[in-house]
Amino acid sequence: MGTEKTGTGDPKGWQELGDETFMSADDLRRYMSEMQMARATQSMESMDRAEQARKELVKQLTERIDLTPERLKQVLQPLRAKLRAAAERGDTELLVMRFPNTLCSDRGRAINNSDPSWPDTLTGRPRQAYELWQSQLKDAGFSLSAMIIEWPGGMPGDVGFFLKWGASTP
Repeated sequence: MGTEKTGTGDPKGWQELGDETFMSADDLRRYMSEMQMARATQSMESMDRAEQARKELVKQLTERIDLTPERLKQVLQPLRAKLRAAAERGDTELLVMRFPNTLCSDRGRAINNSDPSWPDTLTGRPRQAYELWQSQLKDAGFSLSAMIIEWPGGMPGDVGFFLKWGASTP
């Protein structure tokens, strides 16, 4: 059985042991520190990627889409399938849209405070979705509600649109 010298780059810090690998306490602390820094770097990179994706989503949702009859069919057909599946489960509401609160001119304050004028704060595609509900779904007995569905750091975050039906719908 041979001996190995292990430890820091400084020969004074080496320790001789049998064939087993050995780290000094300083080596272990340094290793832990490097691992924590690597995790923090990965976390920061992930947060940066998430923030970039969020910015791209906001940019995309800011732009209204041209609702041609064909595009309207593309929007309503999957919605009908989701509504049917929700009804089969016994649900009476469905989250139909989720978007960042920055697409509200007041960052979601009117929605959070149940202000009846909350639709006036909508911009971009959320506004367009609200208008679609008014023109296509309201007269069919569906109601639409909006609520803050995420609270990062205790502040209003994403907004959810819920399409509702059933006995509780006025």
